[in-house]
Amino acid sequence: MLPFIGNARIFLYRGATDMRKSFDGLCGVIERHFSVSVMSGSVFVFVNRRRDRIKLLFFDGDGLALFYKRLESGTFRLPDGLSGEVELSSADLAMLLEGIVPLRVGRRWRRPPERACG
Repeated sequence: MLPFIGNARIFLYRGATDMRKSFDGLCGVIERHFSVSVMSGSVFVFVNRRRDRIKLLFFDGDGLALFYKRLESGTFRLPDGLSGEVELSSADLAMLLEGIVPLRVGRRWRRPPERACG
């Protein structure tokens, strides 16, 4: 896992992003599409149209930092069925970066329903 994330909130931009954009261009996307400030300490995730490149933009306390990954083969698999402002967990981000596709979404354990006494 990336050590800079810690307890930061992680937001995924669902649209295709031009990977030529750098700090200022990505900050503009964040200001238009997210209700969270760039300087909040959150991590923002951007993926290109072909889904073979990913950028993470975050504020580390004294400046903006950019993480960039390009796949030599294959594509990044984004979570299905999500729209609008999407927040990921650090586990979701780790799986996304490692290429792991979760087979099911949801909790492994559910509390059994309470039975009525009768």
